[in-house]
Amino acid sequence: MFASQAQALQPHMWRRQVAQFVQVLHVIAMALAVWKGLSLVTNTESPVVVVLSGSMEPAFHRGDLLFLTMTSKPIEAGEITVYRVPKTEIPIVHRVVEARDK
Repeated sequence: MFASQAQALQPHMWRRQVAQFVQVLHVIAMALAVWKGLSLVTNTESPVVVVLSGSMEPAFHRGDLLFLTMTSKPIEAGEITVYRVPKTEIPIVHRVVEARDK
């Protein structure tokens, strides 16, 4: 009796596993779509960064998330900027102390 019930459940278990796999793919696709949407709205390839060091304390602590946007206006003293040093993967977050004309 139990063997026949187990065999009857086999197709349902397979369907459940396929449904769970499709749901995981759906979540991943939605996360990528949200990331790309944020990139388009904020005009930056990386709209979210994580503060990796304590150099920005007390304003930002290690592990804080920063939501970025790219503007065309000049950078002014007191603003926070994120930039990348060539040949590195980790973005640098700093507060602008002084802005100079070229």
